Amino acid sequence: MRIMGLDFGSKTVGVAVSDSLGITAQGVEIVRRPDEGKLRRTLARLEELIAEYQVEKIVVGYPKHMNGDVGDRAEKSEAFAEKLRTRTGLPVELWDERLTTVAADRVMMEAGIRREHRKDYVDKIAAALILQGYLDSL
Repeated sequence: MRIMGLDFGSKTVGVAVSDSLGITAQGVEIVRRPDEGKLRRTLARLEELIAEYQVEKIVVGYPKHMNGDVGDRAEKSEAFAEKLRTRTGLPVELWDERLTTVAADRVMMEAGIRREHRKDYVDKIAAALILQGYLDSL
């Protein structure tokens, strides 16, 4: 069963997909969001990727505060997850993503990606880290 991991942000959505055995996560792409309030194009692109990779489940990063509180970004992720559930009919889970962006930055630094180019990769890597954490928990 393939699982899709998403790092939902205000301007982009990082996308990762598991291998068919559900062991490893690979970053796929970054979907640019033209307007935070309008999700139609973003959801349409995600549906294309769901079909292409034959995804059966979705994991959305849940950005809680370090103390565990749920803030504005987490509430937006909850609403996004609900829209995905409704539109795709697939099970959608929220997964604690605290520190994944920090970890993604560390991965890029270790890989020698220059600071000015990191924004081109960070969301896709964060999505892969979110999904890999979820897969490892299984």
